[in-house]
Amino acid sequence: MDPISLGILGLVILITLIAIRIPIAYAMILVGGVGVMILNGPLLVMSQLKTLGWGVFSNYGLSVVPMFVLMGALASRAGLSQALFRGANAWLGWMRGGTAMAAIAGCAGFGSVCGSSLATASTMGKVALPELRRFKYSGALATGTLAAGGVLGILIPPSVVLIIYALIVEANIVTMFAAAMLPGLLAVVLFILTIAIYVTIRPEAGPRHGGVDMAEFRSATVGLIPVMVIFGLVLGGIYGGFFNPTPAAAVGVALVWIYGLFTRTIGFGELVESLKETAGTTGMIYLILLGAELMKIFMSRIGLPQVTAEWMVNSGFAPMTGLILLLVALIMLGCLMDSLSMILLVIPFFWPVLLELNGGLYQGAEGAGFGMSTEELKVWFGILALIVVELGLITPPVGMNVFVISALAKDTPMSETFKGVMPFFFAEVIRVAILLAFPAITLWLPRLLSG
Repeated sequence: MDPISLGILGLVILITLIAIRIPIAYAMILVGGVGVMILNGPLLVMSQLKTLGWGVFSNYGLSVVPMFVLMGALASRAGLSQALFRGANAWLGWMRGGTAMAAIAGCAGFGSVCGSSLATASTMGKVALPELRRFKYSGALATGTLAAGGVLGILIPPSVVLIIYALIVEANIVTMFAAAMLPGLLAVVLFILTIAIYVTIRPEAGPRHGGVDMAEFRSATVGLIPVMVIFGLVLGGIYGGFFNPTPAAAVGVALVWIYGLFTRTIGFGELVESLKETAGTTGMIYLILLGAELMKIFMSRIGLPQVTAEWMVNSGFAPMTGLILLLVALIMLGCLMDSLSMILLVIPFFWPVLLELNGGLYQGAEGAGFGMSTEELKVWFGILALIVVELGLITPPVGMNVFVISALAKDTPMSETFKGVMPFFFAEVIRVAILLAFPAITLWLPRLLSG
């Protein structure tokens, strides 16, 4: 079998293993290890494994991952989600569909201190779902809103997946965080507009309620201050150049912990549980990284990414057409695997293709294809890729956020939840179209900071 056919067969086997629910890390280690063994013999695999783990895990950039994971774990136990939802509901709850809008705002706020979509969906679901039920929101709108709101955690900084993407393509993490701000806010606006349109068409789905009195409004608004302070100090410190992402994450952990101590929501038991959760999640991420590295070695030895790039360029596709095809492929793959696994598996294939479509310029010069430098292409594509990866969290058959919310809303059929997320799916498609048409939305803040 020629190397290219072997590589394609390896990908088919990998996707099949993922489809039958073999953990992605084990699937990649198996396919990558066996592939290299077939190409070069078992001695090379053993030699690679001797140093590969150290080479991957000793990267200082990865030290930010457990810090932000711990920050999210502590935030889930510190009562920040309740404060966020209470404050957002005080401001928005008086409108028709306002409590659902408040859930979106709360998800965005919690995502800014958590960085995980699943954690955002789960935590905000526990807080907002009882309120949505109390005000008699339809099951589809209530669960669909919370499942869709959870995806905001993957893009709004700090985001673990965004950090991993930056490490893969060797982009600046601070620049990626800056680039994600406006697209993240755009998602919040589009989701709130989606709810407004939904309840205009179906008023019974999101009843209006009387709002809150002035005393409750003031109290709820004051409750938002700690989150704003944590968010401002962490990201403001990064953008202002006071500290790098890893120290910033450590500052965030300390601030959330202090908040939990002050509000008496985090004791010794909660701290231990947060550390255990962080260890488990970080270990899973690192094992996936090891599997992805083995897959990258296998694929680079057979030259499949380079062949794919050459085929795409020689096919005569316009650069924008090629980019759209890659994004559609990401949406389809998102139906089979989680966001982190997809970024680790697919980006090493797609990035060489984009470089060729941009004129094959690897040194950061102005590209003829998209009219931007290689560094700006990294940033623009990264944001687009993460948005379409988000769609995999709310589309069948995987739809992890849908499964999380369905586990909380046992009285709502999963089919209703999938119906409820469809309007938000189309809102995301509109967001992708806007960012494709106007790259400056993504690149404006990074250019401002670099200037």
